[in-house]
Amino acid sequence: MPRRIESLMIEGPAGRLEALLEEPGGGEPQQAALVCHPHPLHGGTMHNKATYRLARGLRRAGAVVLRFNFRGVNLSEGEHDNGRGETEDARAALEVLRERYPSLPFTLAGFSFGSRVAIRLASQWTSPSPRRLILAGYPTVYRQHDLLTRVTVPRIFVHSTMDEFGPREDLQSLYNQLWEPKQLHWIDAEDHFFGGSLDAFELKVAEVAA
Repeated sequence: MPRRIESLMIEGPAGRLEALLEEPGGGEPQQAALVCHPHPLHGGTMHNKATYRLARGLRRAGAVVLRFNFRGVNLSEGEHDNGRGETEDARAALEVLRERYPSLPFTLAGFSFGSRVAIRLASQWTSPSPRRLILAGYPTVYRQHDLLTRVTVPRIFVHSTMDEFGPREDLQSLYNQLWEPKQLHWIDAEDHFFGGSLDAFELKVAEVAA
């Protein structure tokens, strides 16, 4: 069975949002996932390598995955809003994903800035609750982690051992303060973007999402 890929334009709060919906190959999806990309002002798009591998790892685990570009990125309308508006963009995308696949359990996932957006959305989304949060390259340098410590959704961190925006000691210290359920998986990589280890990163995502 060929894998279904569909380009979408989602009606967001600041205009249309460019999106890509991809089902897993070889069968019907068993779960759904929304994937948020890194910082728009630093070149982040839904086609970022780590974001693509995050999405592909989720598809390997049987998920239908919706990626989208935040406001102001490529064909998405609007202007950057420091995470507040981007959370509303993610909400609009998740609503579309839930409308398409209402019976499937769903995951919120994000890379870097996108992981912070995923956390904020999870803290606001009431019912049904996400199955899990997959937080790749969570940037500890922002030093504001209140939502992360309060959200009750299971949190799964996948992190580079050489992440310049989330140094290992900082992330480990933060992780140690969080209550269960939680997981932390280290990828032996060159930098924040999982340089030299994207295959290992993708495999780990597939493993934790299965």
